[in-house]
Amino acid sequence: MFHIQHASASRVHEQSGAVQIMVLRSPILKAALPTEHEEQRDLVRWFRRKYGPVRIFAIPNGGYRSMTAAAKLKAEGVSAGVLDLFVPAWRLWVEMKRQKGGRLSPEQADWIVYLESVGYTCLVCPGSENAQAQIEAFVAAKK
Repeated sequence: MFHIQHASASRVHEQSGAVQIMVLRSPILKAALPTEHEEQRDLVRWFRRKYGPVRIFAIPNGGYRSMTAAAKLKAEGVSAGVLDLFVPAWRLWVEMKRQKGGRLSPEQADWIVYLESVGYTCLVCPGSENAQAQIEAFVAAKK
């Protein structure tokens, strides 16, 4: 007689003439959503491959810093809410968010209002693929 039972490891046991088989039950793993860092890194790689000489650069505004480092950066002009990426040749700012759950801070929303009021275009992009599509639409509209 065979008895099959799900367990975390695969084992075979003999008990009183019966063979008990323990089989591995594989959990269904959900793919983790990429972090905002991963989304931005992927976008910048794609952009540089696709648009070659057109420059894009990051504004290192986020992250955790010591109080001393934060005070120095603030004194140098770092401002909360400045968008993540800038493409000077196109007057284009890009704010990256995670595919799900990313929201603009009030400071970011304020920067977008200001930047658009002085003639820049701002894109808020939930994920690298969304950002690629929005940038391609922006480029197509410029032609």
